[in-house]
Amino acid sequence: MASVCGGCIALMDAGVPITDVVGGISVGLVTETDDSDKITNHVVLTDILGSEDHFGDMDFKICGTEKGITGFQLDLKIKGLPFEIAKEAVSLNRKALLDILKIMSEELAEPRPDLNEHAPRIHQLQIDPEKIGALIGPGGRNIRRITEVSGAGIDINEDNSGKILVYSNNKLSMERAIEEIELSTAEIEVDKIYRGTVRGIKEFGVFVECLPGKEGLVHISELADFRVEKPEDICKMGDEMWVKCIETDDKGRIRLSRRIAMAEREGRTVEERPRRSSDQRSSQGGSRQGSRERRHGRENRDHRPRDRDTTV
Repeated sequence: MASVCGGCIALMDAGVPITDVVGGISVGLVTETDDSDKITNHVVLTDILGSEDHFGDMDFKICGTEKGITGFQLDLKIKGLPFEIAKEAVSLNRKALLDILKIMSEELAEPRPDLNEHAPRIHQLQIDPEKIGALIGPGGRNIRRITEVSGAGIDINEDNSGKILVYSNNKLSMERAIEEIELSTAEIEVDKIYRGTVRGIKEFGVFVECLPGKEGLVHISELADFRVEKPEDICKMGDEMWVKCIETDDKGRIRLSRRIAMAEREGRTVEERPRRSSDQRSSQGGSRQGSRERRHGRENRDHRPRDRDTTV
């Protein structure tokens, strides 16, 4: 019965959300009988020792809370237990159990608010069933990566309901696995700021991966709040940068801004530049290269070296 009391306190100390404090106490019995085995005298013993259990006639273990009994076990070495003796045993057990529960509650009255960081845990997630493939990845590559980097186990329900179970033996591992799952199944949202990785550099801007397998374009005009001659002046492949999603069009193209993200993170106000409609982008798409060439031509003319007085 000490294991019941100690186990309950251990669970509460670990933050396991049990509903009430549970204790246990054992009651024994010593009897005197006549020649016909009828009990002529008896003594009920509360909280019996091993020797009393061995030489006695009964071991009546009862566990419970202040509200009632949660479990019991009765071992008898005599032919039967009179009802009056059973009532006496339960009554003495109840009195002793309430005293024990009071002592336990003085030490720890309820479970700690947070699960201990080293306690095993299971967490259930619900994702869009259509995102199961993205979570698994080609040949299971993505889900293997998540289990390797987090150390957690992941079980995907086979009924395609999108129910995910994550198993871990510590808090940090669980949090990392949940974060990776949410990133793998999330979509880039307008007005949210992401810490992404540069995956491609073009003369008109850079492509930044905000979520695993999901990237958008940071136009060269959105790289900084000053004129940028070429993207390589700001970043290189593999660099991390803060970006804000400022637009997604009906074709799924994502427009990002480092300029706005940096300003908002620094607490500065910044004016968002006008957004073009998808029709405008489509109509200008064919002449984009020519426009860039004409623009670079003008820039080259503007930056031609002028005659300078070199006299020392």
